[in-house]
Amino acid sequence: MGEPLPNTEPQRAVSPWLRFVLICDRAGSAWYIGLGFFFAPLLTLASPWPALTTALWVAIGLAAVWLALLGVAMAAGLALAMRSNIDVGEDFWRSIVAYPPAEAVNRTRRAGS
Repeated sequence: MGEPLPNTEPQRAVSPWLRFVLICDRAGSAWYIGLGFFFAPLLTLASPWPALTTALWVAIGLAAVWLALLGVAMAAGLALAMRSNIDVGEDFWRSIVAYPPAEAVNRTRRAGS
């Protein structure tokens, strides 16, 4: 046998909608967890009014469904990227969480030593 042939296909970028979904999922999860700490006392205060309690539970449920749909879209997008053999590099993930590119971090570390 011989050496495997190098991949000569041009590198495709990650889909912009996947980037949007990942950012929305990250922000939505943070808000959902953060607001969860305030919903428990709010539900306690609203317990004498069944209609208000129901409305709060519906809001919590709709937010959970929205996060679940984002999770499905995220899984589908990442599966499509893997199936298309798209390289999802470290800089892509760093841009999702607002970290500087890896080269900038390495340059800063070398300059400090």
